Amino acid sequence: MPNAGTRSAGAHYTVTEITELIKGTLEDGFPWVTVQGEISNFRPSASGHWYFSLKDMNAVLSVVMFRGRLDGVRFNPEDGMLVTASGGVSVYPRRGSYQLICETLARAGQGDILALLEERKRALAAEGLFEASRKRPLPMFPSRIAVVTSPTGAAVRDILRVLRRRNAGMDVVVLPTPVQGEGADERIAHAIEVAARLKLGEVIIVGRGGGSLEDLLPFSSEIVVRAIAASPVPVISAVGHETDVTLSDLAADVRAPTPSAAAEMVAASSAELLAQVAGLVSMIEGSIHQRLERIRLLLAQFAPENLERNVRLFLQPCLQRLDDAREGIGLGFQGKLAEIRHRYQLAARELASYSPLEVLQRGYAVVSHEKTGKVLLSAQGVSSGDGLDIRLARGGMRATVEETHADEKL
Repeated sequence: MPNAGTRSAGAHYTVTEITELIKGTLEDGFPWVTVQGEISNFRPSASGHWYFSLKDMNAVLSVVMFRGRLDGVRFNPEDGMLVTASGGVSVYPRRGSYQLICETLARAGQGDILALLEERKRALAAEGLFEASRKRPLPMFPSRIAVVTSPTGAAVRDILRVLRRRNAGMDVVVLPTPVQGEGADERIAHAIEVAARLKLGEVIIVGRGGGSLEDLLPFSSEIVVRAIAASPVPVISAVGHETDVTLSDLAADVRAPTPSAAAEMVAASSAELLAQVAGLVSMIEGSIHQRLERIRLLLAQFAPENLERNVRLFLQPCLQRLDDAREGIGLGFQGKLAEIRHRYQLAARELASYSPLEVLQRGYAVVSHEKTGKVLLSAQGVSSGDGLDIRLARGGMRATVEETHADEKL
């Protein structure tokens, strides 16, 4: 972006440069502002964005609100409506005009109402009135319902139309009450209490059609919220359109996006009931068939033609393990015998090496005294004329000593 401070007086700018300078100055200087004014020339585009102007007695401001921000708007903007718009100021370079990029849009005075409702919501939530554990399921087939709404509004007509279409035999008790304006909240709370105390219905529907934030205020009243929370009969809150959320919606056992949807919740159509019954019958039949098939397969195992096979299948691993054990024992004995035989041979060889007979095989002889039988290791103790027994490797002889010699090398 060009920097005006770096240019001398009288320097030239391109249109793009000066526009970018102005754009940056506005965006940095007004990143978030809230402007109150009257809507003029409101133009929703085909792409879903809103284009309009805010004006007062002396000026007009162009405003654009992009589609992604529209979900938070709780009313239908119209020309002449006094509103407050919040967002940042920017420049649209192609037109060279500045505009407000609107992030939030509310009717004038709604900011205080929203703050009040938010504070009330926090206080009631702290008491546990909105806890999910308090919610009760609706009865599946109620025979009578109580409807707390205006007797002349579209809500009651929608409810009755749906009930007639889906279940003509259901009884409906309408408790007529005003649904907006001063004192409406007290009348609504009283009707809920009467319907619950007198058990005028197995389900209570509390609702009305759509409207502005101010129109829906009675259904966010503390007295109505407490009446719904205290009701021993399940309560459906059906206030406004799907995007409208009141504190009654949070306290009720079930929230319906519209009164028609509430009627559909309590009155199942004959077609739906038949479909549910058919589904249950099919599920039960399938379960029975599965059980019978398992029983048949179990009994088939005890048929005569299968008993021998089953016994054989049972015994085969045992017999195979017995054969393996027998073979292992035999191989173990053979190995042990081979080891013992080898050790015997080694011992025999070692023992033979100590035998004098082995020495005789190498040409030596064993000489013993004839009288004493003592093996002679030296000439001492032998006299001339003594008899000697001489043992050779094969055979032996007897000799008489003629002469002895002292130890000396021959």
